[in-house]
Amino acid sequence: DVQLVESGGGSVQPGGSLRLSCEVSGPIRSRVFMAWFRQAPGKEREAVAGIGIYTGGVNAYYSDSAKGRFTISLDSTRTTVTMEMNSLKVEDSGIYYCAAASAALYIGTWFGPEHYASWGQGTQVTVS
Repeated sequence: DVQLVESGGGSVQPGGSLRLSCEVSGPIRSRVFMAWFRQAPGKEREAVAGIGIYTGGVNAYYSDSAKGRFTISLDSTRTTVTMEMNSLKVEDSGIYYCAAASAALYIGTWFGPEHYASWGQGTQVTVS
C-alpha cells in the first residue's frame, strides 16, 4: 500500500507563503500521478495541483485559483511531493491532502478525487 504523510501546514497572514511536503512510500506503480487537494469546512474536497512524470516529461496542472501562486514539484524517485504556496488568501484556508493515483492522469481527469486510491491524513492551513 502507498503511505502518504503531509507536513508544512500552519497559520499565516494573507499575502504570506507556506511550503507543504508529502513523503510517499509504497509501490511505485501505485503513485504514477500525485496531487494536492484541499477541503474547507462545509465544502467539498477540491483539487489544487497535480503532477505526473511521464516518458515525454513532467505534466503539472493547477486549479484556476492556484495558477500563478502555487507550484507543485515531484522528485524523480516520486518519494516527495512539494507545493510552494505564495500570496496566500483567506480562501486558501483548509485541510490540505496529498493523494496518489495508480494511473496516468491528464488535464481532463486529474481534478477528480475518484481517480486517487491513496490519501494522506491532511495538514491544516489557516490564512487569517
